[in-house]
Amino acid sequence: MKKQKTSKRFVEAVSKVDKTKNYKLDEAITLLKEVANAKFDESVEIHMLLGIDPKQSEQQIRPTITLPHGSGKKVRVIAFVDSANETVAKDAGADIVGTEEVIAQIIQKGEINFDVAVAVPTMMAKLAKAARILGPRGLMPNPKTDTVGTNVEKMIKEQKAGKVSFKNDNTSNIHMTVAKISFDETKIMENAQTAIEAIKKARPAKTKGTFIKSATLTSTMGPAIKLDTGSL
Repeated sequence: MKKQKTSKRFVEAVSKVDKTKNYKLDEAITLLKEVANAKFDESVEIHMLLGIDPKQSEQQIRPTITLPHGSGKKVRVIAFVDSANETVAKDAGADIVGTEEVIAQIIQKGEINFDVAVAVPTMMAKLAKAARILGPRGLMPNPKTDTVGTNVEKMIKEQKAGKVSFKNDNTSNIHMTVAKISFDETKIMENAQTAIEAIKKARPAKTKGTFIKSATLTSTMGPAIKLDTGSL
């Protein structure tokens, strides 16, 4: 296999990051904006290794938060609703109204053209048939992520405004997109702090020792900047 060539732009960015240093969050954000030099608006990401046992169901981390300044990403929302709520869903800004016909199309074609799904409780039994398609993609509505409920307008508007959920993977890591690099430093900082606090509050009762073992800040195409976990 041919080795992919590292760009001069990336090499230059890496050279500005001290690999031996753990940066405080504000320092890392300043540096991140300096080294992010892609030709598109990169996402700002935080990656954490947590002191949890992902095999234990009671130690799963899945907080749901609303970022103060949104994620900067245009979120396409599908609302699986009954006929009584179709107009409400459209007026609230749903990109797709998930009728029974739409569910049938998802099952038949497996096409996903949305980022978040919300649903009223009466549609969950019908959606169960599409669980094998939506579940692996993290798109199955769930009361734990505030994506199942009777207040259709509220659910849709919260998702559009930047409400996001994070979930640890099977290696005890959690990956969070918290902003766009075009955001000013204050907005990135406030979004990042909100996400980090949500992770800390979601610490399972049975975990022992250090909870946040390591953390890095990065942009889509940028180098990883190690964070000082003691200051988070």
